[in-house]
Amino acid sequence: MKPTLMNRRRLLGTGAALGASTLFAPSILRAQSGVVKVAGIHASPVENAWNSVLHAAMVAANEEGVIEYTFSEGVSGTDYPRAMREYAEAGNVLIVGESYAVEREARTVAGDYPDTAFLMGSSGEAAGDNFGVFGTWNWEAAYLCGMLAGAMTETGTVGSVGAIPIPEVNMLINGFADGVKAVNPDVNHVVSFIGTFFDPPKAREAGLAQIDSGADILFGERIGTADAAQERGIKAIGSLIDYTPRYPDTVFANALWSFRPLLDSALADATSGNPVGKNYTPLSLMEDGGNDITYVEGVAPADAVAKMEEVRAAIKAGEFEVLRNFDEPA
Repeated sequence: MKPTLMNRRRLLGTGAALGASTLFAPSILRAQSGVVKVAGIHASPVENAWNSVLHAAMVAANEEGVIEYTFSEGVSGTDYPRAMREYAEAGNVLIVGESYAVEREARTVAGDYPDTAFLMGSSGEAAGDNFGVFGTWNWEAAYLCGMLAGAMTETGTVGSVGAIPIPEVNMLINGFADGVKAVNPDVNHVVSFIGTFFDPPKAREAGLAQIDSGADILFGERIGTADAAQERGIKAIGSLIDYTPRYPDTVFANALWSFRPLLDSALADATSGNPVGKNYTPLSLMEDGGNDITYVEGVAPADAVAKMEEVRAAIKAGEFEVLRNFDEPA
């Protein structure tokens, strides 16, 4: 079964359903509730790194035959609450999305549909029994990437391009910066925010400006940053997804994030009748398989990789804690 894409006009006109993904065996979920209808509402195109992680998890579940996955992308803030209502009316068991731009409105919608479970990317707290939240906690992997960048920079300046200085973005960039400083305290870290969650050309321009200011390694919290690095012949680090196949000579490391553990837990709660009104974010921790680093061997110095791997093992074992810093990077 292929996931169904609902464009904005068709979505608002029909109120079609969406779907979700799971690691639980299909036979178990079918025995509990049959094929589950789950909705995915994406404010950005699904090619956007953050949305693509959610989308990939839900597509995988759809391909397992566990859920019906219909999704919409590019839904504006003004249309978002309306989309939530129409998907709830369509009988979806779980609606996955993002409420960063519509926190108050999203909670109002959830309150009007107490029998529908919502799992929303959010900077706020969970609400009631049916409004669960999650954040993007791949700052541990970003720290490890920063350790490599700090050992590799030749100019003594690295850069980070982010979306908007919300806590989750700040934490990720701060994690990278802390990793850099851990191995090279004298490195200068320049930060730029593009003011939106999806604008690759704008991220590219921000990256070019950082390179002009001396940065020789860029951390791309936003898609488009690696284009600047590729254009100028320097190295870059990706976030959320693996950018190396797309930029094989540019992106040498990635701070990966997996939505799968969070989605599995929320789906299990929703199908068993348990409240989903809680924060699922901690399931993003590295020790739970929620985030990790991937890197190209032979690019970073061997001793830098060895030090990074020691810290990586310690994080996974629960023996090393990377500071969570939600403050806007200076």
